[in-house]
Amino acid sequence: MRERKGLSVDQAATECGIDARTAYRYDRGQSVAPASILRLLARDAPAAEKKTDGWFKFIDLFAGIGGLRRGFESIGGECVFTSEWDAYSRKTYAANFPVDHEFGGDIREYSANPARIPSHDVLLAGFPCQPFSIAGVSKKNALGRPHGFLDDTQGTLFYDTAKIIAHHRPAAFLLENVKNLERHDGGKTFATIKAVLEQELGYHIQHRVISSEGWVPQKRERIFIVGFRDETDFDFSSLMVPVPGSGPKLGSILQSHNEVDSKYTLTQHLWDYLQAYKDKHAAAGNGFGFGLVGPNDVARTLSARYYKDGSEILVAQEGTRPRRLTPRECARLMGFDVPDGDDFHIPVSDTQAYRQFGNSVVVPVVKAVAAHMEGSLRRALLSEASIEAQHLPTTTRAAVQGLLKRFG
Repeated sequence: MRERKGLSVDQAATECGIDARTAYRYDRGQSVAPASILRLLARDAPAAEKKTDGWFKFIDLFAGIGGLRRGFESIGGECVFTSEWDAYSRKTYAANFPVDHEFGGDIREYSANPARIPSHDVLLAGFPCQPFSIAGVSKKNALGRPHGFLDDTQGTLFYDTAKIIAHHRPAAFLLENVKNLERHDGGKTFATIKAVLEQELGYHIQHRVISSEGWVPQKRERIFIVGFRDETDFDFSSLMVPVPGSGPKLGSILQSHNEVDSKYTLTQHLWDYLQAYKDKHAAAGNGFGFGLVGPNDVARTLSARYYKDGSEILVAQEGTRPRRLTPRECARLMGFDVPDGDDFHIPVSDTQAYRQFGNSVVVPVVKAVAAHMEGSLRRALLSEASIEAQHLPTTTRAAVQGLLKRFG
């Protein structure tokens, strides 16, 4: 069935919403696939036309549900490889993007052999920030071990990202992480990351913390690290960010009262608990507690734990207890849907949807960063093509240079 649909084992795993390891067991006949899985594989794929080739190619690592991909497709990029280990996120990703390339699981399987990943112009990665520290050089010398910064990051997922960059040498990359990455371990973690990217890999990097509240009604601060292999005119500081307070308010993404199921209203027991918890910490002089918001407010940061009690963003309801945001409202809050839209497919449970949106990026912010990179990226690729053209036969070189001049 898999072969008739022209799917790889990884793609079949995504189609069925199972992890790749299980899919390989089914494919080898080591386990018998249940009828429910076979029915998923037998169904017709959702209609999605393959997009035409973009003017640059990118890969999407730690892809989640595709927030970074959305941003770089918006400037004409073509995704040629995706990696995401979580089976539920893979399911949502596959429901919203044509997966016509390899869809990998654990990134470590690819960093061990980066040649498995196709060549690309831009690498995107929202890598998780795992703790790592800078080991002492003198200790490593005594043990006869290498003491490069890249060696200091072994065992982290940033290390896997760096190995792929080192192998493919893309023209540019965009890395995304939590704001606190700059301050983690007294700044040592970020210093090590910068040292790897600049000193060992030789990239020219700039970083910036950007808040989303100018684009969506949510204060969500994330750090973006942009790297170019060669010197460019890119200036991250010149990216125009909307003035704080000028962005949309929560009412722009809220569903009408009759659209919201009563299951999203907090139970009396949970509401009593949250109020008591807030009062306890207020008496102690702490600011812990729930965030109660209305249509004219901007929400706190949506987190991956939102499914537990919704406490960071509770929508006030007249005459009754507050409620959680619905998954559809979360899609809008994160910019996967326009304020009144419902185009983004959510094929998973509410719990998984909350986790996915809470772990994702705000799409309009990524689109703004991608648009700001576009000019420098075009010039970088044009320069690269011009250099490569010098090694072509004379007649071919003249034709290529003519095209570069015409479309550059």
